[in-house]
Amino acid sequence: MSDIVQKLWGFCHTLRHDGIDYGDYIEQITYLLFIKMADERNVKLPDGCDWKTLIDKSGTDLTDTYVDVLRKLGTQKGLLGDIFAGALSRFTNPVNLKRLIGLIDETEWTELDIDVKGEAFEGLLEKAASEGKKGAGQYFTPRILIQSIVRCMKPDPRKKADFTICDPACGTGGFLVCSYEWLLEQTKGGALERDVALRVMTGKTYFGQELVARPRRLALMNLFLHNVEPVIKFGDSIYENPDSQRFDVVLTNPPFGTKGANQAPDREDFTISTSNKQLNFVQHVITILKPGGRAAVVVPDNVLFADQAGEVFKVLTEDCNLHTILRLPNGTFTPYSPGTKTNVLFFTKGYSTETIWVYDGRTNVPGITKKDRPLTPAYFTEFEKLYGADPNGGSKRNSADSKEDRWHSFHISEVKEKNYKIDSLKWLTDNTLDDADSLPEPEELAVEAIEELRAAVDELQKVVVLLENGNGDSAASEGKR
Repeated sequence: MSDIVQKLWGFCHTLRHDGIDYGDYIEQITYLLFIKMADERNVKLPDGCDWKTLIDKSGTDLTDTYVDVLRKLGTQKGLLGDIFAGALSRFTNPVNLKRLIGLIDETEWTELDIDVKGEAFEGLLEKAASEGKKGAGQYFTPRILIQSIVRCMKPDPRKKADFTICDPACGTGGFLVCSYEWLLEQTKGGALERDVALRVMTGKTYFGQELVARPRRLALMNLFLHNVEPVIKFGDSIYENPDSQRFDVVLTNPPFGTKGANQAPDREDFTISTSNKQLNFVQHVITILKPGGRAAVVVPDNVLFADQAGEVFKVLTEDCNLHTILRLPNGTFTPYSPGTKTNVLFFTKGYSTETIWVYDGRTNVPGITKKDRPLTPAYFTEFEKLYGADPNGGSKRNSADSKEDRWHSFHISEVKEKNYKIDSLKWLTDNTLDDADSLPEPEELAVEAIEELRAAVDELQKVVVLLENGNGDSAASEGKR
């Protein structure tokens, strides 16, 4: 697997000189890999769009033919049209295109085990996210974190015939892929029962939505390489009203930051009107869960103390059992978004919250770094054991079971006293502030400062709006709050 990744990735550096960035490169590999595998599987493609046509061409004839192939495939129905919709060639030099086609042609992809070719593509996605850095964290969640969440949540479509799993901000499909890989692990090497396999392979189990065309395309290809056909809608999960479909399990890492969040969405199902994207994603997940359905949602720290956070979490704890919060180590998203402090919310719809268990995997834990302290499964071993076997958080729990007092429970009455500000649920003393070697990286401090400034600006903007509307008294009280 690593040889395939290294070979394809090594050529990417050559293409950088042709103006093709990491994301473009993975996208072009997606197109060519799909066509190659269709040829290996004897899948009928439109005339002139097969692998042999590309192999036989060279020079400008190749680049012109490639453009035509992408255009034709983008007009097809089903998965084919979804993957190639709006597809464009990024090659200006036919020699580079010919070389990439040759590299892909060297491997018989359909003869590889599902996990090998799937991991090869995942490896390329991870490298692109790591090398590209800027903005990649919103599309790529560390697989070690996803796998830990999935082990806790147990998204098992064998439980019932209409069992569905959804990621409404699916990026490149990591949560959906890891959910399927977890399912295969449960069979202990055996095959899935025929009815389960049929549902998985015909778009009846794994669902998603993605706002940006490229990651959606990569997600579709990612799952295709794992022999899964998902349904991944192209659109905005927050500003578009959802359809009537509801899900048994929702696993998601909504994009960080405030970009695009200029106004509150017009959604009747949202109890709290706010322009905060992450708070709106929490409300959206509540909506799309079936009664009794469960969710795990990654959120940055600022969501826990942002304006209106208390109101949204009040709704969440009344409509759902917010049974567990995992406070992630600093740098979990290194190198994609190293300064963002994050948490995972685990909740089940239809039961009000009585007790919230918090696992603090951050305080007095050295931050994750790309080289010296990379993220490993060991960071989540104790948490998974304490979480228990019940995916709905119903296993017997005891704070004494944590070696370093990292596991603590809070009754809902304590949460109410704190105005539902979840960030205040703390009990450990942070000793790293006195240790110069453990001080946060400058980038991390900068991200924190920016988040606090954005929160302050949001508050000021609301005051300005109130003043413009002539509600001076209300504005004054808002400012004092």
